[in-house]
Amino acid sequence: MNDLIVGIGEALWDVLPEGKTLGGAPANFAYHVSQFGLHSCVVSAIGNDKLGHEIIENFDSKKLHHQLASVPYDTGTVIVGLDKVGVPCYTIKENVAWDNIPFTSELEELAHHTRAVCFGSLAQRSAVSCQTINRFLDTMPGGEGQYKIFDINLRQNFYTEEIISNSLQKCNILKINDEEFLIISRLFGYPDIDIENGCEMILEKYNLEMLILTCGADGSYVFTPDSAVSFIETPEVDVADTVGAGDSFTAAFLASILKGKSVPDAHRLAVDVSAYVCTQSGAMPVLPKKMLKRKSKKIME
Repeated sequence: MNDLIVGIGEALWDVLPEGKTLGGAPANFAYHVSQFGLHSCVVSAIGNDKLGHEIIENFDSKKLHHQLASVPYDTGTVIVGLDKVGVPCYTIKENVAWDNIPFTSELEELAHHTRAVCFGSLAQRSAVSCQTINRFLDTMPGGEGQYKIFDINLRQNFYTEEIISNSLQKCNILKINDEEFLIISRLFGYPDIDIENGCEMILEKYNLEMLILTCGADGSYVFTPDSAVSFIETPEVDVADTVGAGDSFTAAFLASILKGKSVPDAHRLAVDVSAYVCTQSGAMPVLPKKMLKRKSKKIME
């Protein structure tokens, strides 16, 4: 039965002056998917060190299924500091465990039973993990109802035109924010294109089923091939922090689609979930039951 929902890529610790917190979009995505009652799994790699063992303990405490390869590299960290005016600055350590995710027979078997996967650009910065992610995508079953979500997540200079172009060809759902769109439009030679027209062009060029555009406080859009566009304003909430909000959006949207909701209904839930996550500290808060139990047209088959 092909019913697994996978987040594949980086698993790391954000190291701040006041301590460390678990980071990585794949884990955030997989955790929130699991809250909607779907079978999820996070795929990454860790070192045989204290930080790696703590990641396993953290995932286990959240009952988050994982396939974490143990490799002879340090577990990933991001050093978060503040500049002279208090603006956060990030140093993402390179050549770490999640840069070296191996494609094993166990991972191949997992891919055969995966219905949807979410991947980004950051974990593709190294050849090993890039090859593993692409082999996973190629091994997944094809056909209707299979989803490959490219949540682009551009970070610093850890992306190339080749990686982005290849990922756009592999995915059938793209999630991108307005700042990333401007970077991509310049990278591909369309610096002056209107955002909506540009999204519709990408949707058609890469034969995508959906394109999700988030614009922070200015709302979000979902574009589909039938020329229908769903737009929802961003709710005003008391923000604790925005860490993981985008990942929860993606998770809630996908879970809703898999449960038979329409694109506008899935979009509505995704907006509400991500707004709630912004009111909580950390990327993996427990979601209110009322959000998890919204009625859907059909259950996931």
